[in-house]
Amino acid sequence: MSVRTTAEVIDRFNRAFTDREAGLLSDLIAEDCVMESVQPAPRGERVLGREACTEWWSALVDDRTARFTPQEVIVAGDRATIVWTYRFGEGPDQWVQGVNVMRVTDGRIVEALGFSKTAGEVPLAAESAESADA
Repeated sequence: MSVRTTAEVIDRFNRAFTDREAGLLSDLIAEDCVMESVQPAPRGERVLGREACTEWWSALVDDRTARFTPQEVIVAGDRATIVWTYRFGEGPDQWVQGVNVMRVTDGRIVEALGFSKTAGEVPLAAESAESADA
């Protein structure tokens, strides 16, 4: 069997979420995979290994109250960036935008780092400078 390309792996990974088919994740995750979720801030939950990562992502795929939608995928060699939205309810403010930075080796995901826009107030550099001047 030939090794899947990074683009093929990421396409199948995204289809698992959009098609709600956790089975598509099988054989995509490396034994030594490291995944960092977007929560809890500021670092995110760290999940280690094929079994744990597959279980974590499968739970997200199977959650019928939420919807993950890839917006843009950029592949460069063994790296991929997925810009996405994640809707966790029906309300107008019940969604978040984020990005996953992925690394694929030998046709399997070995690293997945998740980042998202944060809810709540995070002071911007300009605001910090203004308060320091006051």
